[in-house]
Amino acid sequence: MREAPGADIIIINSQQQVLLVLRDNKSSIPFPNTWALLGGYIEENESKEAAIRREIVEEMELELSEIKFFKSYFWQECDEHIFWTQLDLDISQITLHEGQKLAYFSREEIKQLEFASHYDQILAEFFDFLAMNLELSMG
Repeated sequence: MREAPGADIIIINSQQQVLLVLRDNKSSIPFPNTWALLGGYIEENESKEAAIRREIVEEMELELSEIKFFKSYFWQECDEHIFWTQLDLDISQITLHEGQKLAYFSREEIKQLEFASHYDQILAEFFDFLAMNLELSMG
């Protein structure tokens, strides 16, 4: 059976590090004790953008300002809609309601992590997208 569609966000800081959450270490959840993007399931009659904004408030009491759509993925088990934004957060000041902890990681550090779902592939494509857009803007 396919899962409900999800919305996730890539939060990147000014040092080009991505904010990830270490999932709870509970056998009752998929991919326990692995790293993931922040986000969750889209509720019935909820837009993708409304879902990611709601999830971030629920998970870390953070109201997102400007967010950009990155890409939709259509996996065998679910559809995932990925947004992104640049934010320099002081993660020591964030109250995390889901997951064990938050941490920022560079592109190189990400390669060493164990990920939930397809997040490693999504992040690799996102970093390629960023590099290509940086080249274009520097022209």
